[in-house]
Amino acid sequence: MLEIRNLSVAYGGIRAVHDLSCSIEDGQIVSIVGANGAGKSTTINAISGMVKRQAGEIFLNGEPLGIVPQKIVRKGVVQIPEGRKIFPSISVRENLILGAYLVKDQRRTTENMQKMFARFPILGERMNQPGGTLSGGEQQMLAIARGLMSEPKVLLMDEPSLGLAPRLVMEIFNLIIELNGEGLTILLVEQNAREGLSIAHYAYVMETGRVVAEGEGRKIADDPLVKKAYLNID
Repeated sequence: MLEIRNLSVAYGGIRAVHDLSCSIEDGQIVSIVGANGAGKSTTINAISGMVKRQAGEIFLNGEPLGIVPQKIVRKGVVQIPEGRKIFPSISVRENLILGAYLVKDQRRTTENMQKMFARFPILGERMNQPGGTLSGGEQQMLAIARGLMSEPKVLLMDEPSLGLAPRLVMEIFNLIIELNGEGLTILLVEQNAREGLSIAHYAYVMETGRVVAEGEGRKIADDPLVKKAYLNID
């Protein structure tokens, strides 16, 4: 279980996350939804060590997760960043190798890469192309595959549907369901509240850095007050 206790994050004098507490049970998809500026991405970046915590603690299976990004990855918590952030000038294959930089067994790295090419055939077809030549959807696949190369236990996904065509959005959400079905625990930060809630076992709604509602994903999605006040969905 990933547990966040009393997390606060500030940028300069602006508090982005206020005393936030939540948990992600093993084997669950948990969604954090809310409007732009609600603190969703800041929360996920604090878990992965990409932003400094002002206060609070984060635990993985009862043990402190720490604050150093590479040590957090080594413990099995991996982030797929917003905007994909692949390395555009190096090949698909090299992007994947970088995703496995903490895996010291070359045989495992090779096996994992073959698994990625089986899961994402287009990446296998374009393994020698620079990442920047891929389409937006293909780059998102590469970003996810790169994260999976390190064999995570918990996958942190920050706005995976951002900027994608509707057909590709559905492919990404189906992939999230598939990965979860294979036992991967997933924390999903998603502005597309309707889709994010539809696949979530549990969900947190954030507004201005605070959790304002929580519950089973579909129940949150069907709550008329929550939809009107915080999610801007009908």
